[in-house]
Amino acid sequence: MKAIILSAGQGKRLLPLTADNPKCLLNIDGQSLIEWQINELARCGVERVSIVVGYHADKVKQLLQRCYEPQRIRTIYNPTYSWTDNLFSCWTARTEMTEDFVLLNGDTLFEAAVLNRLLEAPDQPVTLVTHKKRYYDADDMKVTLDGDRLIHIGKDLSADKVDGESIGMILFCGSGPAIFRRAVESALGDALARKKWYLSVIDDMAQMMPVWTYRVKGLQWCEVDFPVDIKHAHRVVRACASGGESRAFAQTRSAWG
Repeated sequence: MKAIILSAGQGKRLLPLTADNPKCLLNIDGQSLIEWQINELARCGVERVSIVVGYHADKVKQLLQRCYEPQRIRTIYNPTYSWTDNLFSCWTARTEMTEDFVLLNGDTLFEAAVLNRLLEAPDQPVTLVTHKKRYYDADDMKVTLDGDRLIHIGKDLSADKVDGESIGMILFCGSGPAIFRRAVESALGDALARKKWYLSVIDDMAQMMPVWTYRVKGLQWCEVDFPVDIKHAHRVVRACASGGESRAFAQTRSAWG
């Protein structure tokens, strides 16, 4: 099992915090966001991580080289990061999609239990992790479902039809990686591809095949898009630590050598 993390963007909605550093290097309770992701992946047994970088890629690479063994971390540079959306980051990482993998947004902070439960769920080619709440705003990547099967995903779905939101984590197993890779490559033929999210590809796939969902309930996670989200991220990290699972810096680092 490997992971692909999409961390090419600057995170302009977090300015001025991201004026000289990409979003993935924001400090969350003593570690950068990317470190928290990598360390939680390690706790789940995910030993190889490919990270798509772009804005201030040199700073991200320096941190990763300083903290982790090179054979376990690979960076992939997206030269289009400043003028395309994350569909192009997926396309940049397409050669990594040759085996089972989990795809993560670079701004999704999560405790290991989220991924552990996903990995314990029944194997399906594509499984999207969702969360249900009472209200959804215009920025939420909303979903409509038929049971556990995805019907549609997008920010513009009608509020009265919404069954949850994507948390920015998808598991691809068996035939799933190849199907997704082909779908991403096909989507690049669209004249508007540079403005598309990769989840638009997932929406298209859901119209042609079963795309399954797994709902997070009672577990810690958050997205980091706005300054207010950083406060939430600190609360998530502290809640994880108080849950009895050690987040000692040296211990989590030791899992990666």
